[in-house]
Amino acid sequence: MQAARGASLTGDTTTGSDPSRRTRARLLLAGVALTAYAVDVVSKVVAVEQLEGRAEPVPVVGEVLQLTLVRNPGAAFGTGTQFTVALSVFAAVAAVVVLVLARRVRSTLWAVGLGALLAGVLGNLTDRLLREPGPMRGHVVDMFLLPNWPVFNVADVCINAAAAVILVQAFRGIRLDGTRESDHRADESEPTA
Repeated sequence: MQAARGASLTGDTTTGSDPSRRTRARLLLAGVALTAYAVDVVSKVVAVEQLEGRAEPVPVVGEVLQLTLVRNPGAAFGTGTQFTVALSVFAAVAAVVVLVLARRVRSTLWAVGLGALLAGVLGNLTDRLLREPGPMRGHVVDMFLLPNWPVFNVADVCINAAAAVILVQAFRGIRLDGTRESDHRADESEPTA
């Protein structure tokens, strides 16, 4: 319910027009992205330094979680190894899209999801740009090994966590600005004065 000039009579502040919400959400997105990206980069540097040349995986939690070094030229699960350059271009485009969407974010969960997605995309893109065999063709460093699962890295975890958050928000009908889809449909069906 709204009063004159759009003021909410119900105290609902999820309209997304509050500049401080936008600033907080953007700062949260940036904080999540920078922190997760740094963890990914550092974990890959340490993995290369500590795991290079090891024939056997290093147990962390028995056989449930082990560390091993794998250089992946392809996409998830080692697929698409012949498309490394295309994957690099796609990752760069995805990063730009996330940055464009970040301008509209006002929802805390969307900020976390997009921050994690940006970190994951940039983490793997950094490998593709800077690692051997060369720019746009670099192999992504993976190191975490679970039973019956392909080897993965922190960036992969970020991308999957982001996908989960984004799906939850979509199913809940929460937009980037924190408003609900149902609120917009109700507003569109109300006659104007």
